[in-house]
Amino acid sequence: MDYGLQMYSVRDITKEDLPGALEKVAKLGYTLIEFAGFFGHSAQDVVTMLGKNNVKLSGTHTMITELLNDYEGTLAFHKAIGNKNYIIPSHDLSTKEKLDQFIVDVNRIQPKLAAEGIRLAYHNHAQEFRPNQDGIIVYPELISRSKIHFEIDTFWAFVGEQDPVALMEQLKDRLVFIHIKDGSKEGKGTPLGLGEAPVTAVYAKAKALGVPMVVESETLTPDGLTEAKICIEFLKAQE
Repeated sequence: MDYGLQMYSVRDITKEDLPGALEKVAKLGYTLIEFAGFFGHSAQDVVTMLGKNNVKLSGTHTMITELLNDYEGTLAFHKAIGNKNYIIPSHDLSTKEKLDQFIVDVNRIQPKLAAEGIRLAYHNHAQEFRPNQDGIIVYPELISRSKIHFEIDTFWAFVGEQDPVALMEQLKDRLVFIHIKDGSKEGKGTPLGLGEAPVTAVYAKAKALGVPMVVESETLTPDGLTEAKICIEFLKAQE
């Protein structure tokens, strides 16, 4: 199976050496790359490093503000690198006003990106499942008031007291990827297999749905590559 890595997992080396980090990740056996920033590299640089390591771009974590501030330039870059999945990693949705504006922006931008062959998706943390400052639980609002796709972060859904497997089933028609990750119910992350999240059930559901799995292991303990290695060994053991 193909497994992806969110490059934030190896952020201890990406800022200084993105090409080297990607090469090391590919050698671990990851075949899909989800970027979290490009650190000044050109679109051609990105295409070159992907090709050199025989890996595919699965998507990027890029803030919606980049589209709002420079739509044409941002679109051109993502088309040049061949990105088909523009994933918003987070956004301040702490008030009704901020949530309403975000939904307006999403509903305006999404059809434009879709016409260019790019899906707009949202990546959750735990707070989207808890009341915001105005008492609104954000995630159902995103589901019902927009057509945005979703990258379910199954660990943060678990921390938000959701059943990630049930959520995957509910959103399967709008689900582009999952983040498969582990940790405690209090929100302390661990590599796969070392925490309390239902990662085995999540794996099985993702496989059943045919949804690509992207690892994000965040704690850099002792370093990002070590965590990434533990994670892919866990995934391969599930096959």
